[in-house]
Amino acid sequence: MDKNYWNQRYRDGQTGWDIGQVSQPLKEYIDQIEDKEISILIPGCGNAHEAIYLWDQGFKNVFTLDVSELALQNFHKKCPDFPVKNLICEDFFEFDGQFDLILEQTFFCALLPELRAKYVVKMKSLLKKEGKLVGLLFNTEFDGGPPFGGCEEEYRELFSQYFELITMTEAHNSIEPRSGRELFFIAKVKH
Repeated sequence: MDKNYWNQRYRDGQTGWDIGQVSQPLKEYIDQIEDKEISILIPGCGNAHEAIYLWDQGFKNVFTLDVSELALQNFHKKCPDFPVKNLICEDFFEFDGQFDLILEQTFFCALLPELRAKYVVKMKSLLKKEGKLVGLLFNTEFDGGPPFGGCEEEYRELFSQYFELITMTEAHNSIEPRSGRELFFIAKVKH
């Protein structure tokens, strides 16, 4: 599942994970952030509805990361004021940076399950000392994939070595097709 694979998915309109708007759990979390100067990364951003919402709310230190240049081009057409320098076309595992906040929205479930431990280590390396990883994870299984599902117990074990889970709970405000099948989580880097 390299950049050619993901570019083809966008070309063919095979983006069933895309809900067409910022997800409500992340929107409500974003609405509570008072410091609009924090640095925010959205990896595997796709159409980056969260980035558009953040930008519209006055957050200007937002970075989108995707291996698909087509996804980033589509995003920039929808949000032309977003700085091109903040659109990063690179493999997540090759990318370096430091952020206050990383938002997880369907990126984790797009990765092959055998990459999940590597994902957790990489996330830790991308966060500043007091940084947080916040997002949604599917709490269900899927046939085939992507997306690839999982369960709360698996995620708690996976993140526990490098992160303190401040919360991991069923999202009470998911869209109807995902109701009861998403976990909202906030994780802080362990020191």
